[in-house]
Amino acid sequence: MKYCAFLRGVNVKGTNMKMADVCQVFKDAGMKEVSSVLASGNIVFSSDENAEKLKTILEKAMSEQFAYEAFLFVKSQEETVRFWSSIPFEKREDAHIYAFVGVPGIQNTLMEEFQKASQTENEKAAIVDTIFYWQVPKGNTLESSFGKVLGKKSLKDQFTSRNVNTFEKVLKKMN
Repeated sequence: MKYCAFLRGVNVKGTNMKMADVCQVFKDAGMKEVSSVLASGNIVFSSDENAEKLKTILEKAMSEQFAYEAFLFVKSQEETVRFWSSIPFEKREDAHIYAFVGVPGIQNTLMEEFQKASQTENEKAAIVDTIFYWQVPKGNTLESSFGKVLGKKSLKDQFTSRNVNTFEKVLKKMN
């Protein structure tokens, strides 16, 4: 089965790694057809194992190889298609749209945090099925009230986010 591992916190805040090295860790852990998509920690691969077991294997391998506490979320090709095909907002030149990959139920926590935060004009959030989407005007991602919430240490092992365009690139690599 084809999967994508979405790594949290890669190539930000001092956790720097080459994607070729990350791919090698995946290969050494028994994954097949391994390749990376962008430098933000999106690894496409094949395995006969289930996603839950893969998460455990790969987090341990990454933590050992790179001496950091690795967090990643493994999604099947079918699940990855849903992230791309369920986008609830119309694409705009002046906004980014992010989708959040995480533990079960994280979409509800994120929506609660979004509703508590002050929003800028044209900033929106929606849940489609179990996927949380956030639209934010370009240039406001890190400065927005909600953007600051996303950096909370208490949430670091709960989710990671990607610009929705990344899902399109991941799916092209999976095909």
